[in-house]
Amino acid sequence: MFINSPNAVNSMPKEYRKTAEALFPPDSPKTPSLDAVKSYAQCLEIETDFNRLLDSQVLFMQFFAHFKTNLSLLIAKTWVEKSDEARKEILQGRLPAFYAKIEQGDYRGALYDFSAILEELAYLFFGEQSKREDFTEYAFRIDTKMGLFWWYGSRLSFLAPDANNDILRAILILGISYLAGF
Repeated sequence: MFINSPNAVNSMPKEYRKTAEALFPPDSPKTPSLDAVKSYAQCLEIETDFNRLLDSQVLFMQFFAHFKTNLSLLIAKTWVEKSDEARKEILQGRLPAFYAKIEQGDYRGALYDFSAILEELAYLFFGEQSKREDFTEYAFRIDTKMGLFWWYGSRLSFLAPDANNDILRAILILGISYLAGF
């Protein structure tokens, strides 16, 4: 799991804090509203693609086919030390189960897998820095949108158990829409 510093929200630019806390409230797992997910997509500047994919299962499945190819390429093209090459192979091996869950409509399971995939991607991109308590703050210093994305990834394990499938699908589309632009 991502290590998430208690200061991560405090390092977030103030204009995004309210939106972020509406998506993943800091005090306890609560089901976010669809409006909260849409507001977060707007903060990430992906709202047009997000809304199109959310509104059309046909468009989502077309996008998803491209996303699978792009994610595999992203992992394959990531430069890592020779000692970390095995991590890339293990990550590639996790993708089919993740994709199957999406295709079956198991969005809770897909989000669980996506959280682990994002954690491993963070390691491939940022190395040991991704394991540090201040990783999210570090990502905010690099780029605000990137920080918002990695903060989102660090919060996926805090999803409310009562979140319905439509909200879970929207939260998943949020993440893969942003990741598709990497």
